[in-house]
Amino acid sequence: MSRIWNFSAGPAALPEEVLRQAQEELLDWHGAGCSVMEMSHRGKEFGSILGQAEADLRELMGIPEQYKVLFLQGGATQQFAQIPMNLLAGRSADYIVTGSWSKKAFKEAQRIGNVRCAATTESSGFTRLPVAEEIKLDPFAAYLHVCTNETIHGVEIPAERIADTGVPLVADMSSHILSRPVNVEKFGLIYAGAQKNIGPSGLTLVVVHRDLLGMAPLNIPTVMDYAVMAENGSMLNTPPTFGIYVAGLVFQWLKRQGGLSGIATVNAEKARILYSAIDDSEGFYTNPVDPDAAGVLGLKGHKSVGGMRASIYNAVSLEAVQALVAFMNDFAKRNG
Repeated sequence: MSRIWNFSAGPAALPEEVLRQAQEELLDWHGAGCSVMEMSHRGKEFGSILGQAEADLRELMGIPEQYKVLFLQGGATQQFAQIPMNLLAGRSADYIVTGSWSKKAFKEAQRIGNVRCAATTESSGFTRLPVAEEIKLDPFAAYLHVCTNETIHGVEIPAERIADTGVPLVADMSSHILSRPVNVEKFGLIYAGAQKNIGPSGLTLVVVHRDLLGMAPLNIPTVMDYAVMAENGSMLNTPPTFGIYVAGLVFQWLKRQGGLSGIATVNAEKARILYSAIDDSEGFYTNPVDPDAAGVLGLKGHKSVGGMRASIYNAVSLEAVQALVAFMNDFAKRNG
């Protein structure tokens, strides 16, 4: 059976060798006599899966000891509410709004407590990052929230643009986590839905500094309290066991690719090829985003903006992008 080139925005492509390993181990994981989906999350077998996944993630991202790694559920959308529930502590927080996802996060946080928009580029159609004079920060904010890569509008915050503002920085990295090295120590909390670069949908990753734990009020649900989840090793309740297992396989695959530095090199080349095809099409294809900031699936743009969107996450190969560009060039030639 031939597999298509999958550019879906999420759930997105997974490395084929990861899928094949999961297939081979589906009925019997390492002689356990059952599937990962069937084994007790409290047993030693799953304990080893969870422990190895966390260890590999810490190695890949360079996560220091003072940060807790949480494997949660509910997607990044649940984190839009869970973050202010845990971190506001009766104070205010700042949000920089650069696209649909940070706008949703800000709107949801407004339901929880006192938050303010420190900057927005909505009047520019979310096609750029805010300039320094547009950003009005509260030096006493509980935290500053950003989305480091807006997949719907295509705006990414380069690593070199991330500066220390004096308050904990909270970042939604759902769409480009593990695609390049990141200095975790710049952040108070990093969160990401798994279904783009980590694994199956249903798993959510939170990396949080221990100083931000224990601030949640007593009236929030226990399962929403980061401190409680950290104390219980992400297993206050039954975790998304199969998602964690597949994520662990992806972490091991990434290590075989040369870690985040290795995969970043491949990703940069994929982006160069694709953006060159757009820019060199003499206007046939257009990209509204400020450049400073055939057997294919998943190219339909988001319903809120239309157009086309090719998501070139880690598991989308260089060959896939070359096939897409060949199709785009042929389509432009036949329809230009």
